Amino acid sequence: LGLGGFFATEGKEGASAAENNPSRVPQGKPGERSSVPYSAGQFFFEYLVVVSLKKMSDGHYEPKITYQFPKRENLLKGQKEEEERLLQAIPLFCFPDGNNWVPVTEFTSETFSFVLTNVDGSRKIGYCRRLLPSGRGVRLPEVFCIISCLGCFGLFSKILDEVEKRRQISMAVIYPFMQGLRESPFPAPGKTVTIKSFIPESGTELIELTRPVDAHLEHVEFQALLQQLSPHLILHIFASAVLERRLIFLAEELSILSQCIHAVAALLYPFTWAHTYIPVVPECLLDTVCCPTPFMVGIQMRHLERVLDQPMEEALIVDLCEGKILRAVGDEEEILPIKLQNEMLTSLNRHNNNNNVHTSEQVNTLVSEAFVQFFVRMVGHYASHIKWSKNGSGAFQERAFCKAITSKTNRKFVKKFVKTNMFSLFIEEAEKSRIPQEGKR
Repeated sequence: LGLGGFFATEGKEGASAAENNPSRVPQGKPGERSSVPYSAGQFFFEYLVVVSLKKMSDGHYEPKITYQFPKRENLLKGQKEEEERLLQAIPLFCFPDGNNWVPVTEFTSETFSFVLTNVDGSRKIGYCRRLLPSGRGVRLPEVFCIISCLGCFGLFSKILDEVEKRRQISMAVIYPFMQGLRESPFPAPGKTVTIKSFIPESGTELIELTRPVDAHLEHVEFQALLQQLSPHLILHIFASAVLERRLIFLAEELSILSQCIHAVAALLYPFTWAHTYIPVVPECLLDTVCCPTPFMVGIQMRHLERVLDQPMEEALIVDLCEGKILRAVGDEEEILPIKLQNEMLTSLNRHNNNNNVHTSEQVNTLVSEAFVQFFVRMVGHYASHIKWSKNGSGAFQERAFCKAITSKTNRKFVKKFVKTNMFSLFIEEAEKSRIPQEGKR
């Protein structure tokens, strides 16, 4: 497939911005930036592509890019190769379900996303809207996919609403809207950008796109996870993720898969999942589940039997439709210290009582706070165990750090956690980022 290093792993450069600002962690306050490193003022997106299903000689349909905006020219050789790899990978992720499509008269449009991680660890997100073009008679769905380096799902869903509205009129009306968007700077957290857009017969419209105040949570929807799984199961999943195990999520709907997996990865904040991460696995890549290394992947329920037939290492398999665990290692209940586990359960149950008092942003903040507090209690003392040399470089004192934990159960957990890739990456950043005013050697 020539897809090179895409969707391989979450590299260090794609890590949480919190790693670049570890001083925030002991206070338990989520950072001000998203888990994708970027600054306000960047382009909203790199490409808008339309992926359509084309009939092949054997009668199957294959996804192909039929429209691309903007067309890129004057690329250097290396950039051209990367772009070709990117454009080759996109159709697979827009139609991960395989090639068994038939033309239909009705289709409920769906929104989902995927992540492509390049060999250097940089990350691109594909925001997708799969819809049926307007018309009569049977036709095939197509996908509008916006490729961006920016992680802000609510904002891009709104952009896709505008794209879908224009698609019902004509493809030609989409172009000026996307051009206007491309010329607008990406707003800072809490700020709004206004796009002017002309629609035939409606006149000029002003579209306001506002970025959430807490940019750390703008790429996630914890409500989706709480709707599919009980707090008890969420803690089992968190315990597996925190020890960097293999996690497989199953659902038929692409939107549920991508939302829930992004939510699970976000529970690890201020740490970052540093391994294979594919929110929606295309059918042709199902053997990813045979990897001996950690992974977090989403697979459509229709492929369950094929997945279970694979020669897999131990993995946690979660059925998001039924809200249950299909396969487990067996020790998930014992990974997290019981006292903290109970506190987190109480916290999650409080936000999961379905009384609709909380907005989705409030739920995000409340859930994130419960998990951040867990890390603060467990490893929040890390900064006082970095020994600074006169030349300003730091060295983490792991033994002293673990020894400083008085609770035996907490220490048992931390001794495992310090061996994870996510903790190592976090500490590497902390060793580099001494804040001068702390000045004690």
